Amino acid sequence: MPLRINEEPDPGNPRYRDLERRINLALHTSLFAACNSGLWFAQQLQPRWHHLGLFTAAWSLALLLHLLIVLRLRVPARKS
Repeated sequence: MPLRINEEPDPGNPRYRDLERRINLALHTSLFAACNSGLWFAQQLQPRWHHLGLFTAAWSLALLLHLLIVLRLRVPARKS
C-alpha cells in the first residue's frame, strides 16, 4: 500500500517526518546510482581516477548508514 498523508503537511507529525526520510533516502539512492554509473562509465573510456573504487565504497557505506537510520526511525503502520 503506498504511503499517503491526507492531512496538511505538518513537520511535527511523525508520519510526515517518516515519509520525508523515505523520500530523502530514495533521492540519495538515485543520486548515488546516477553519479556512480556515470563515473564508472567515464572510467572505462579513459581511466584517470585510481581511487574510484574507494569513493564508491565510501558512498555505499554512507547510503547503508542512511538506510539503517530510516529503518531505525520508522513509524509503525497504523492498523485500520
